[in-house]
Amino acid sequence: MKLANWRLQQSTTVIDEAMSFKNKVWDWLTNTGMWETVLFSALRILLILILTRFAIKLLFRVIDRSLERQEKGRMQVNPRRFITVGELLKNVTSFAGNFVMVMLILGELGVQLAPLIAGAGVLGLAIGFGAQNLVKDVITGFFIILEDQFAVGDVVQIGTLKGTVEMIGLRSTRLVSWTGEVHIVPNGSITNVTNYSIGTALAVVDLPFSNSRKLEDTIELLKKAMLELKDSSSLANGVPAVLGVQSLTASEYVIRIAADCPPGVRADLEREIQLYAKEALEEEEALRLAAETEKTAE
Repeated sequence: MKLANWRLQQSTTVIDEAMSFKNKVWDWLTNTGMWETVLFSALRILLILILTRFAIKLLFRVIDRSLERQEKGRMQVNPRRFITVGELLKNVTSFAGNFVMVMLILGELGVQLAPLIAGAGVLGLAIGFGAQNLVKDVITGFFIILEDQFAVGDVVQIGTLKGTVEMIGLRSTRLVSWTGEVHIVPNGSITNVTNYSIGTALAVVDLPFSNSRKLEDTIELLKKAMLELKDSSSLANGVPAVLGVQSLTASEYVIRIAADCPPGVRADLEREIQLYAKEALEEEEALRLAAETEKTAE
């Protein structure tokens, strides 16, 4: 009898708990205030997603149009550089936009954002103190690419290092000197850059002559040599100009020759100017000796 009563009591308790749970579920499902809150939160989250996508697309279009205007306005355009800058700016925009979107959605879900933001700020501060040079290198590299200060293949001088740019990265730049040495330069240490590959270069050669030579004969000889150089060489943009006397001493005078040329061939053109001048002098000397020999024979 006692066992039957105990079982009856247990069954009644189970039924009461089931009915209580059923009532709680029913009350939860029929709670209009809760469902209104959920609905409005869902609508706000959907609106946040749509506005974030729209803002990111709009910023992407602004970036593309800004780079197009910069590309059309530049004298020398490196299309790959503008593509790199555009992708970099788009990645930063996308990351920032998605981060803000996630924070807003977490706020709508009831997550406390203050501790998260404070923790992110402390972590960012620690990383900033520990990687100051790295951040400086990346920021400088970004502006080198954005401002098109130099490009791959340009001949530049950074401080005391001079060479051809082999690679430009966000953290470092790689130069190869004309003797083959490879220099890795952190972008953060680049303060002054001399670019020898922009615009038109000027090849300048100073040739010394003895005062025993007549100035008019020397200038005429060099002008003929420069005409021959222009006819046989494609390095100069025009006929090298014999500018005249650059300096004068008691024993000699110096004639300067200058020529416009592409920036990458200035050294080669200067060597050719000296070569043709030397050959012209040797030819003149050979003719003079031949004339003297003929005169002596007579």
